[in-house]
Amino acid sequence: MSAERTHRHGRVVHAHDHRGEHRHLTAPRLSRPVAHAHEHGSGHAHSHGLVDDSIKRSREGIRAVALSLAVLGLAAAGQAVVYAASGSVALLADLIHNAGDALTAVPLAVAFALRSERAERLAGLAVVAAIFVSACVAGFEAISRLIHPSAPGALWALAGAGVLGYAGNRLAARIRLRAGRRLRSPALIADGEHARADAYVSLAVIASALAVAAGAPILDPLIGLAICAVILRITWQSWRTVRGHEHHH
Repeated sequence: MSAERTHRHGRVVHAHDHRGEHRHLTAPRLSRPVAHAHEHGSGHAHSHGLVDDSIKRSREGIRAVALSLAVLGLAAAGQAVVYAASGSVALLADLIHNAGDALTAVPLAVAFALRSERAERLAGLAVVAAIFVSACVAGFEAISRLIHPSAPGALWALAGAGVLGYAGNRLAARIRLRAGRRLRSPALIADGEHARADAYVSLAVIASALAVAAGAPILDPLIGLAICAVILRITWQSWRTVRGHEHHH
């Protein structure tokens, strides 16, 4: 049986092969995922922090993004509880880092709720601004702690929060990578690799707990500043994505 199928788009009727990559804006159920990624010299495809167009055309892609970001949101919430008890600047930076990653689902939700590209871009800009402001807050706290040293407490809980951040990112990475390979989406695979790398950022929180326990509390704000640099890199990449989408449309 032929895979050709006839479609009507407004007044235009056309046929195309249903087996390949194509998109239906009004009927996503009929769509096949269309891979999209950026190449940067080295030939490695990757996305920049916000949700890629190819993922938005696939229900399974949306489900994977939502689930992975829910995992990161829960990890950040757990870390926030421990931060209130420990006061660790390294932990503050990591929970902002994980919460910022979870926030990138907001433009996706807006795009589907309102079906408006402009609203989606505005939501994307709001997310970038929120991550940037949060990074500044964490950086300010870290510098303040360097000027007025004070050792964080609840060290066992602090180390546990680092483990929680690590586990959350590893699980998010597994969800994204599995869906990305099944959908053949370079962007989703790239986001999975990104989450896997971010897991090691959370391990820095465990290093901070060990450093404080060993009598070197100065390392806590220094680790916090290093994580801030990672957050600022994500902010820049996300900003380029949103700006790129604006120029694209």
